[in-house]
Amino acid sequence: MPWDGKVVWVTGASAGIGAALARVFAARGARLVLSARRGAQLEEVRATLPRADEHLVVPLDLADPESIAVAAAEVLARCAAVDVLVHCGGVSQRSLARDTSLAVDRRIFETNFFGAVALTKALLPSMLARRAGHVVVVSSLVGKIGTPLRSAYAASKHALHGFFDSLRAEVWREGIQVTLACPGFIRTEVSVNALTGDGSPQGTMDDAQAHGMPADDCAEAIVRAVERGAHEVLVGGKERWAVHLHRFFPGLFDRMIRTARVT
Repeated sequence: MPWDGKVVWVTGASAGIGAALARVFAARGARLVLSARRGAQLEEVRATLPRADEHLVVPLDLADPESIAVAAAEVLARCAAVDVLVHCGGVSQRSLARDTSLAVDRRIFETNFFGAVALTKALLPSMLARRAGHVVVVSSLVGKIGTPLRSAYAASKHALHGFFDSLRAEVWREGIQVTLACPGFIRTEVSVNALTGDGSPQGTMDDAQAHGMPADDCAEAIVRAVERGAHEVLVGGKERWAVHLHRFFPGLFDRMIRTARVT
């Protein structure tokens, strides 16, 4: 896939996998739109990219529908079209279901699921009109399985699979592609920022996260999957096998996940 001149909009681009994806796409020649809540950090990411002046910084809050609508209108006005929309913004969880307030469950869903759906719907008419576009959803391995301490997070990621698998089946005739990427343990700050039961961040790095795949390697794997038009890709280390174990040996998986080290 030739990337020169293509417009790629990445949410969650201020850090972690999102920032890594921005670096990989920019290195291939794409023009980036970088979004997250923190505008100053987005500017820092943009400054590291090749042809920094070509890329746009458009802050938004995925939990705020008005913010999404304003950002979408601005991007379409400035870029005319978005070739690839990458949903990477989100928040994780580190708390037992019994200790997690419903408000936190809702907050996770608003950011991880409804934010991605709202932004997709804001751009979908322009993609349909052009009969071209690619939606990339950075889900998680827990979009395929459930683990302790991530009940709302896993539910929000499962919901992404249901929505975007259905969307793929609806829009393929119009030339629009959908790729779901499912990372495992990636070396980012996701566990530091993960919400606990009362909504406060965990504030510490999980051991599994600290020893996970580098974010740049994860981003490269995701972009290669996009380039080959993959519907879904699992990214990470040996934790990827949990998905296959869950599918083919569900009873064994259930027994193992009860005591598995998931942090």
